[in-house]
Amino acid sequence: MSVRNFSLFLALRYLKPKRTFVSVITVISVLGVTLGITVLILVIAVMKGFELELQRKVLGFDAHLVVTNSEVMQDWPDVARECEKQPGVLATAPFVQGPVLVEFQNRRLAPKIRGIDPELEEKVIPIKEYLIEGEYDLDGSKTVLGSDLARTLGAGVGDKITVFSPGNLNEVLKELDRIEKEDDKSAVPNLKQMLLPTELEVTGIFESGRYLYDSEFLLVPLHIGQEVYNLGGAAHGIAIRTTDPFKADVIRDALNNALDPPNSAMSWIDLNRQMFDAIRTERNVMLIILMIIVIVAAFCITNTLITVTTEKTRDIGILKALGASSTQVMLVFFIQGCLVGILGNITGLALGMFLVQYRNEASQLLTSVFGIEVFPRSVYQFSQIPAQVVPSDVVIICVSAFVICSVAALLPAWFAARLDPVKALRHE
Repeated sequence: MSVRNFSLFLALRYLKPKRTFVSVITVISVLGVTLGITVLILVIAVMKGFELELQRKVLGFDAHLVVTNSEVMQDWPDVARECEKQPGVLATAPFVQGPVLVEFQNRRLAPKIRGIDPELEEKVIPIKEYLIEGEYDLDGSKTVLGSDLARTLGAGVGDKITVFSPGNLNEVLKELDRIEKEDDKSAVPNLKQMLLPTELEVTGIFESGRYLYDSEFLLVPLHIGQEVYNLGGAAHGIAIRTTDPFKADVIRDALNNALDPPNSAMSWIDLNRQMFDAIRTERNVMLIILMIIVIVAAFCITNTLITVTTEKTRDIGILKALGASSTQVMLVFFIQGCLVGILGNITGLALGMFLVQYRNEASQLLTSVFGIEVFPRSVYQFSQIPAQVVPSDVVIICVSAFVICSVAALLPAWFAARLDPVKALRHE
């Protein structure tokens, strides 16, 4: 029998379940590795799915690129034509965006308007896909509200809301100062005219799945946005759709080289970088924290093998007296630790993939049995728990766990190999 086969034979023999304390510790060690790998696979898959789902939602309702400058964009048609010349640019659309005061039935909020050209905007952002009520009609003095904004205001399709502009605030304050100094009451009608609100009819309600947009934005025609902010024919910026959103950074750099300052382009990645960086950082931190579970299981393996070594001291002495080498003895306990790691890997991988597959059912079970809402839909704005299994992540988790278990087996295996056969035979 070869050295490897001899060591494997004994390792399997020692690993067989027996009604001893050592066997209980071995089972606990395997369960520790299993749970560690299961939790790692499940959490990393869910966080990756969350990141991808968030990307999908961002790309669905965000322009791939936005061109703005430090002031209003008076020559936006020329800038739009310059942008459309760049390779990879599919469509452009001007926009006006900023805070306003909105009133409906004595409810007042301070959301943001987005003044758009309906036809051009639809080529950049498919707003019609997100309509849950009414129509995408922005002709004349009409608006389309975000679902949460409409719910907070209590407004529905067909209602009329009042929009107060902050765009002429400086002019109003200057006029008030002048009236106060000159006591010119004849200027009051002009002041009232400056404060006249805009009344808009709600023609539709959209739901993007992102609370920021659904609770803060109302879409209005471009000319309404320009009137609210006294822009004349100017715009605040240009939204751009590209052929590939994941290559938006390349097109952004090309646009920044082609456009005259102070015009500059930013990609959807730039606009949401902080959010995605936070998710990636949290994912990496979770990977490190959860890997500690596997390390704890590895300590259990070390403890098990030390106990086995102590229990089998006389056996080790007999083996060495019969001619077994230190390498053979060391391999017996090292292989035993590796087998525990392999068993934990197999069961952990199977259980982890099972839970990833049935994650939503498991969440519903926890909610119904314990009353614990694992994934609040109102907070995350997802109807189901997203998950995406990345093969490379699974390989890293399983290989890392196996390496940790193998390293944990080295120390007791080395001590077993160093035992003096004479002292081992005298051991009681």
